[in-house]
Amino acid sequence: MSDKPAGQRRDLKALLAQEAGKLPQPERRAFLANGLTLAGGAMLGSATSAAAANLPPEVPPWTRSVGRGVVTVPYGMPSRYEQDIVRRTVPWLTASAISSISFTPLHRLKGIITPNGLVFERYHGGVPEIDPAEHRLMVHGLVDRPLIFTMDDLMRFPSVSVIRFIECPANGGMEWRGAQMEALQFTHGMLSCCEWTGVPLATLLQEVGVSAEAKWLLAEGADGSGMSRSIPLEKALDDSIVVYAQNGEMLRPEQGYPLRLLNPGWEGNTSVKWLRRLELGDAAWYHREETSKYTDLMPDGRARKFSWVQETNSVITFPCPENGLKQAGKYEIEGLAWSGRGRIKRVDVSVDGGVSWRSARVKGLILPKALTRFGLEWDWDGGPALLQSRAVDETGYVQPTLAQLREARGVESIYHKNAIHTWRVAEGGGVTNVQIE
Repeated sequence: MSDKPAGQRRDLKALLAQEAGKLPQPERRAFLANGLTLAGGAMLGSATSAAAANLPPEVPPWTRSVGRGVVTVPYGMPSRYEQDIVRRTVPWLTASAISSISFTPLHRLKGIITPNGLVFERYHGGVPEIDPAEHRLMVHGLVDRPLIFTMDDLMRFPSVSVIRFIECPANGGMEWRGAQMEALQFTHGMLSCCEWTGVPLATLLQEVGVSAEAKWLLAEGADGSGMSRSIPLEKALDDSIVVYAQNGEMLRPEQGYPLRLLNPGWEGNTSVKWLRRLELGDAAWYHREETSKYTDLMPDGRARKFSWVQETNSVITFPCPENGLKQAGKYEIEGLAWSGRGRIKRVDVSVDGGVSWRSARVKGLILPKALTRFGLEWDWDGGPALLQSRAVDETGYVQPTLAQLREARGVESIYHKNAIHTWRVAEGGGVTNVQIE
């Protein structure tokens, strides 16, 4: 409790309300800039709300009593005030819930790690309920010693932990033909980033002994769709991981419990969930998900196959359609950048639709094949703006414009849409999705 006399506390409260709610807008902005320390960083305008009795210098009711004990919630959950931060679906996007997708709320996340309960979901045959004690991983084909591993077997091997993004190659794919979703969660929400723990696939391949003839590997899942993908042996021996844990706990069922493959930087469909079988062969298998699906139709009518790498991409997460601007003043434009080719080297931001660019501050961890945060201070004058971000990775690859991408790929693709994205800020601060060629 404050040691100031009650009269002084009332005077301070009155001052806050007067200064925050009654001053003309320019003076109010100056007061906000100069008074953040006094108000603990809060927006002082809220002092005039119905909850003013809970604001400084008053002592709120939750400070006057003891909170709940530690045994009442065995598994911690977010505050009830954060209950709107959830995965969401687009009902018309897929014909059935067992072959559908949910989207990560990127606009409400902080840092680069996606909480397990918010990682986007993609199903082709629903979520199987697998007893880990009965689950097996079979490795066979062109190997010296075909083996079947239990979960206990796998967890006896030396483990690795890496932070990597995972992205559905259809992320943003609805916009190839000009369809525009009015939410960041739906334009880019097929994207998450986690710490993954498991056994390097190279370790298991060394255990079985790879034949000289082997060039490819088939990964197959235990779900009802029999999901399978052909993986070049070079990738398997490079950085592929057989994963059993995510963000410090065992995989969630929707993320492949008890076992999945992770191919860092590659389209998420290759990171087969509920992994049950790895077969070594001398050629690709050309199964359903790499023929009728997950290919890119080119302008000449041919399909681009095996387009594994998720190209360099970025998006502004604030402001965005879900989080507009309330009043003119100083803000930090914030966003995410990522590349399946390696680390993010630079991110540029434009507030005028690409006419001019400024280099943003790349902040926090800068890891290969992981989400990377960027920010740029911006003094918004209250007028219209066109916000864009453009990422460059360590290989020199520059995120293309929409016109450049369509020139190279046409308009019939669904996958690998990594064009520069544009948010239009209206005079009142509302944000909408627009396309600029």
